[in-house]
Amino acid sequence: MADSTFDIVSKVDHMEAENAVNQARKEVEQRYDFKNVGASVEWSGEKILLKAQTDERVKAVLEVVESKFIKRGITLRSLDTGEPYPSGKEFRIEIALKNGIDSENAKKISKIIRDEAPKTVKSQIQGDELRVSSKSRDDLQATMALLKGKDLDVALQFTNFR
Repeated sequence: MADSTFDIVSKVDHMEAENAVNQARKEVEQRYDFKNVGASVEWSGEKILLKAQTDERVKAVLEVVESKFIKRGITLRSLDTGEPYPSGKEFRIEIALKNGIDSENAKKISKIIRDEAPKTVKSQIQGDELRVSSKSRDDLQATMALLKGKDLDVALQFTNFR
């Protein structure tokens, strides 16, 4: 019998992220406490740019954006949020979306699988994802449950379970 496998990936649904940014932009434009403070949310390429006249206001805009991402089902672990920095007369925060599992986190996940998962389970790093294989589907499902219970720095999704 052939081995059963699944892939561990970390991807953000681009359309859901865009929808969350658009919702946040609309709320920032309409809210009274953001009037006349130059608050804005912009999607520029792969980054989200938040602007406001003061440090506190730009952090409030960040809270609005984070709440919209949570409502759209995107975990905050997939956001790489920078610190507020002054730019001219305004403060800015850049947010990048994390896609893929970097090698450091892939090694960490692989070590967890090696140490704590059932012994029949093997993992291998393939670029920015991991392929996990075993003869037993039950062991693979136990491995998924193990990884869901861990507090890791990346948002994990499990795909191609066969």
